[in-house]
Amino acid sequence: MPEPEPNTAPWEAPRSLGGKHYFRRALPWLVGLMILALIGWGLLPQPVIVETGTAVLGPLTVRVSEEGKTRVRNRYIVAAPAAGRMRRVSLKPGDIVKAGETLLTTIEPVAAPLLDPRARAQAEAVVSMHEASRKQAEEALAVRVSALKMATADRDRMRAITRAGTLSDSDRDRTEADASMRAAEVRAAEFSLQVIDYELAQAHAALQRPEPSAAGDLIEVRAPVSGQVLKVMQESETVVTPGVAILEIGNPADLEIEAEILSRDAVAIKPGDSVEIEQWGGVSPIKGRIRRIEPAAFTKISALGVEEQRVIVLSDLVDLPAAATTLGDRFRVEVRIAIWHADEVLRVPAGALFREGNQWKTYIFQEGKAKLISLDAGNSDGRLTEVRSGLTAGDVVLLHPPDTVKDGSAVAERQE
Repeated sequence: MPEPEPNTAPWEAPRSLGGKHYFRRALPWLVGLMILALIGWGLLPQPVIVETGTAVLGPLTVRVSEEGKTRVRNRYIVAAPAAGRMRRVSLKPGDIVKAGETLLTTIEPVAAPLLDPRARAQAEAVVSMHEASRKQAEEALAVRVSALKMATADRDRMRAITRAGTLSDSDRDRTEADASMRAAEVRAAEFSLQVIDYELAQAHAALQRPEPSAAGDLIEVRAPVSGQVLKVMQESETVVTPGVAILEIGNPADLEIEAEILSRDAVAIKPGDSVEIEQWGGVSPIKGRIRRIEPAAFTKISALGVEEQRVIVLSDLVDLPAAATTLGDRFRVEVRIAIWHADEVLRVPAGALFREGNQWKTYIFQEGKAKLISLDAGNSDGRLTEVRSGLTAGDVVLLHPPDTVKDGSAVAERQE
């Protein structure tokens, strides 16, 4: 029951409070209804904000990207032609050499090796053996000389008797043959003595250690071709054997690009395909052309520890810019090889396509809704993908749609 207003008698009826009183009583209900409305509005499904792309007609080139390196086309490794002591190489990488004129190094004879006690004892024994053999040969020669004197005397007496006619022809021939054989034996003994003298001199030489004589025994190693020194394998003075690599010569201006391509990508590469060389240190890429695909692959372990079969692909540089003349041997570059090209195809951003099973699918943006369709995808360069069927030019597709997007979901374009 409302309280009476001030200055009002108790027996008077209370007056009405008016609309202001009812508004105060209804205000909490209005606030509650507004909160319920906001909650209901928040529970309503909101459109998913997505990025979109457009299917357009245009050219498309599919390229294989791989790391590569520059390489001097023709390189020459200069090796030691003979054994000996090689003098120090004064040339450094980058020095210019001329064919047949620039002296690379000189090889001189080496000193005799040192003899250990056992080897010296063996050598001295060999000398003693040859000295004894010489004495034996001298005695044998003296015996042969004595026999020859006797045979010569018999022959002279036989000739005197033959003139008198008292000796037969057979005895005369036998005496002549015996004198000839004794003379041959003497000559053979003399030759044997000479052989023993040579062996004795060789045995004495084994005990000696003479200083090497450089006069007339030096071998000068000169540059076989003109170019620049790429690498010095053996710089310091040392004893070398035939075939030891000394240095490498080439022409840094005659470069080619070597890239190790996966075998599954190499089957699509053909000689003459265009190449773009990037990441070489300049702004614009360098043009190139495939010259050779080697027929044999090799196994290489990737950074993730996976075995890969790779093929070496060689490319020639085309229209080398002036800024690229500073490229040298074994510089790192990025190689992009064109394996497929079309002047006009229907293409969409590669991020709009995804697979469900064996089918390529995408979402089309239609009147604020996402529509799922299947399509036939073709070649792709990683950014753009060819669409053979399923889309038409001008269709707007969703890029990288989230998992919340389903067929028929409300979507809205992201505003930049």
